[in-house]
Amino acid sequence: MKVQLFKYWEALRASFWFIPALMVIGSVILAALAIQADSLAMDKGWLASEWAFSGGPEGASAVLSIIAGSMTTIAGVVFSMTLVALSLASSQLGPRLLRHFMRDTATQAVLGTFVATFLYCVLVVLTIRREEGESFVPHLSVTLGVLLAVVSLGVLIYFIHHVAVSIQANQVVARVGRELMHVLESLFPEYIGRGEGKNQESPSPVFLRRFDLDAETICASGDGYLQFIDADALMALAVREDLVVRLECSPGHYLVAGRPLLRVWPATERGEEFTREVNAAFALGNQRTSGQDIEFALYELVEIAVRALSPGINDPFTAIACIDRLGSALCRLATREMPSPYRHDSEGQLRVIAPVPNFSAMLDTSFDQIRQYGRSDVAVSIRLMETLALIAAFAHRQDDRAALLRHADMIRRGAWQGFSEYEDRETLESRYRALKQGLVANDHEG
Repeated sequence: MKVQLFKYWEALRASFWFIPALMVIGSVILAALAIQADSLAMDKGWLASEWAFSGGPEGASAVLSIIAGSMTTIAGVVFSMTLVALSLASSQLGPRLLRHFMRDTATQAVLGTFVATFLYCVLVVLTIRREEGESFVPHLSVTLGVLLAVVSLGVLIYFIHHVAVSIQANQVVARVGRELMHVLESLFPEYIGRGEGKNQESPSPVFLRRFDLDAETICASGDGYLQFIDADALMALAVREDLVVRLECSPGHYLVAGRPLLRVWPATERGEEFTREVNAAFALGNQRTSGQDIEFALYELVEIAVRALSPGINDPFTAIACIDRLGSALCRLATREMPSPYRHDSEGQLRVIAPVPNFSAMLDTSFDQIRQYGRSDVAVSIRLMETLALIAAFAHRQDDRAALLRHADMIRRGAWQGFSEYEDRETLESRYRALKQGLVANDHEG
């Protein structure tokens, strides 16, 4: 159930209608309260302030009609500007980045402001009565409508500035980089079923071989990208059934109905209800999300960089900005302890075996394609080498340092093949020597 809520929440955040719908509901409530206040003021015979609207029914209707008409026109302009921004982002930076623009709460709030103001004016103008002796002019409501129109004008000016800033490549890269940092902070270190105060040793090789031979396979019931896994539900299921569960997939994998989802031990006859309960802990969708999938967050920056390095765009500065953001994330990742694949319950009993990401795989995801597409670009190759040297200063595990040196060697070999100038190769060579010296120094300190 929890994974489905996560899935729906992600869909709501990426929709243009959620915040505007809330603001429309708020406008209905505001109109009702304002009309009620006007009715109360008329019954009590209170005099309106000199700042309030003091015209008759015709004047009130004209004012509200003008405001409502202008709001529909401006809403159309805002929608057109939003579509232009989405088109530019899709063609220049990649279609997967549309999710960031659609999740932009500022754009959603701007659209909601104009729609809500329009509906407020329509609802208020319907309450104006022109009968002789029973005319009703909601002076306070009309005044509030004028104030909303003034606010909407300010919102329009803000939106024009916001669109001009948000479509800049560096701003987009920074936004994706911040989401990557958020995902990294939420996933590392993240453990499932930690047993406090228990000595949790890794299972014996004998048990793991027995698990491979005897475990029962539970298959997926649907097709799609794995977006979320309800770790708490799987742990509770394993404890209730006294099982050991091993996941056969990770968030971001594409699942096909009938593909192994997980394996359980000991293997006994279990009905369809158990299979449905297992599948309920896995949320599938039409696209990958970054909620539990750090590789997808890395791929978004990689896609921007690769597109920037394409011959049709040829923008190495944007690629360098992406490398800087990836390097910043990898520096933090190098300092984090990788979670254990073995997850225990509160009694220290092994319950879940889950695949875990490692630094070497994240490094490959971040730099492989950029290195391949930017092999002949001097500035990009040099920045890649400098970024590896920066990450090396944070790497404290031997395997991580070996992965950094492996990437440095590949960049160096590509440079000697792709660079036509000797001086450019020497510049990269100096960065390579600095990287190796840093790795050697870290080995001595370790």
